[in-house]
Amino acid sequence: MTDTLKPARLADAIAERIQAMILEGVLRPGEKLIAERDLAARLGVSRPSLRDGLAQLEVKGLLVVGKSGTTVAPFLAELADPLAELFRDDDRVSADYFEFRSVVEAHATALAARRASQADRDLLRVRLEDMRRAHESSDPTEEAQADVGLHVAIYEAAHNVVVLHVMRALADLLRQGVFFSRESFYRRPGVRDALLAQHLRIGEAVLAGDPAAAEAVAAAHIAFICATHEEIRREEIRQAASLRRIARNDIVAT
Repeated sequence: MTDTLKPARLADAIAERIQAMILEGVLRPGEKLIAERDLAARLGVSRPSLRDGLAQLEVKGLLVVGKSGTTVAPFLAELADPLAELFRDDDRVSADYFEFRSVVEAHATALAARRASQADRDLLRVRLEDMRRAHESSDPTEEAQADVGLHVAIYEAAHNVVVLHVMRALADLLRQGVFFSRESFYRRPGVRDALLAQHLRIGEAVLAGDPAAAEAVAAAHIAFICATHEEIRREEIRQAASLRRIARNDIVAT
């Protein structure tokens, strides 16, 4: 946002510029913009023109303007919150979620390998380092969060705005544990090491600009997660059955 805006209708141009940044994921839902005076100076426009531009986006539901400042509207919540209520505690959801990811994510990773800019690659390196650092912790919670951060960076690098916003919404549901418990998943013996190795391979393929390799390792990663989740689910079913047999002794006359 360093170049100045000098078209005939400044307010329209300001709104278009900020809307494009929201569409491209540069500005994220819930993020607060810098103070009005600083933003006007950054764009090289007057404060009245800036206010008019922000007002246009407020009407569209993309910004929330108040006394405390201007914030990108949490528009993903309008999708994610109802979906969370629909998806929560439904046995079909996890399988459908993995099936969806297997369709979308491998191709998105290939797009990232093909389209990533230098800035995208720099961010991806940071996210990979976040995963390495979190892996050293005995608590898997931080690593589970770093996992989501890495995948979001890949969606951003794919430069497909539909994929980006849909997958961000699903990432929010994943953080809420709607699809499965990531903390329990990460605590399964051997899983953390396997996932780190898979994520590093995905990152390396994207950084190398190798779409075929990126797609293959991403597909293998999703298949591993799906298979492991199914193993955990079956173990839980067997455990529940065993507990019911034990409880039977308390209610059946002998």
